[in-house]
Amino acid sequence: MTGIKIIYDGDCPFCSRYVVMSRLRKSVGPVALINARDGGPDVKAAIADGYDLDEGMLALYQGQTYYGADCIHLISMLSSRFGFLNWVSSMLFSNRTLARFSYPALRFGRKLTLKLLGRTKIRST
Repeated sequence: MTGIKIIYDGDCPFCSRYVVMSRLRKSVGPVALINARDGGPDVKAAIADGYDLDEGMLALYQGQTYYGADCIHLISMLSSRFGFLNWVSSMLFSNRTLARFSYPALRFGRKLTLKLLGRTKIRST
């Protein structure tokens, strides 16, 4: 496959906004955004491989799998720096150590937001 596949939580406003605002097409070609809540073969394969999609998004790029903090680091490295939010994302997540350090806080904020919005976990859908 050329391009990139990103499996994310389509019910999470942060995840949805992040994958949409990331300008990847110019650097990687086709971008397949896969809502984990819709299921499908890629989602089933990720779960079968042991990835907990309630705990992190996943990217498939150039034969490699990137999960959680590594996924946002990859997206940040491949995305355009055009626009304020992309620039901020690049500053935060293009450093792998900073991405790994901040990811648990981001995950906590996501879980809290989903709970406040009354949304279920992905594995429950």
